Amino acid sequence: MKLPRNDGGGKMPWQGVLLSVQPQIRLTRSFAQRSHTYLGYALKVRGTVNGEGREFLVGVGQGAHEKHQFQAGAVVSGDALPVPDPQLETAEFYKVSKLKIGPHEAVDETMPPPWRGVPPSLEIYRERGHRRLAARTFSEKCGSCIWGCRMPVEMVIDQWNPSRRRYRTETFCYGPLYCRLYHAGPPRTVPGRGPGMIYTEEDWVDEEATSHRRPEE
Repeated sequence: MKLPRNDGGGKMPWQGVLLSVQPQIRLTRSFAQRSHTYLGYALKVRGTVNGEGREFLVGVGQGAHEKHQFQAGAVVSGDALPVPDPQLETAEFYKVSKLKIGPHEAVDETMPPPWRGVPPSLEIYRERGHRRLAARTFSEKCGSCIWGCRMPVEMVIDQWNPSRRRYRTETFCYGPLYCRLYHAGPPRTVPGRGPGMIYTEEDWVDEEATSHRRPEE
């Protein structure tokens, strides 16, 4: 069924099948410091948005996830707005209304990874901590896993001049430490406010963030 187009600048109708459900988390960096903002969940949909057939990302809140228990294979639909600042989001659309969820298509979950069940609460992600994940590994192997996360990153270059900011995306893994698909990739760097000032986030940062977990966790 083709959805009607919305050319009035309001919410756009969308529908399709969920390819993945992952946490939607924003990362703020300021040289060696970092903080996280837990926004909700990113639904990757293959379907139709505003009459156009393609894949797209829709952001939903934790309340919606608690109610609907999203997982890959579900048929979903709703209306949503384009995000106001794509630099601060990985989702293309947000503020979903008229959300409906239909039957699930069969998804093979017999041999993870990747894990494709119902993602846990955002608090669980916060408690688990993450390790950096190579962008290519995320794209090729982990894009459908509930433990993968592609974060929008806002870098405050100068704390005394907050207008100096840069933006990028980074990929992370919250999954079991033993995962055979995991590949960290190179350390990440953050520019400072002076010429030549560079902070390199070494491996010990990830090791410390996940040190409370056993290999199978």
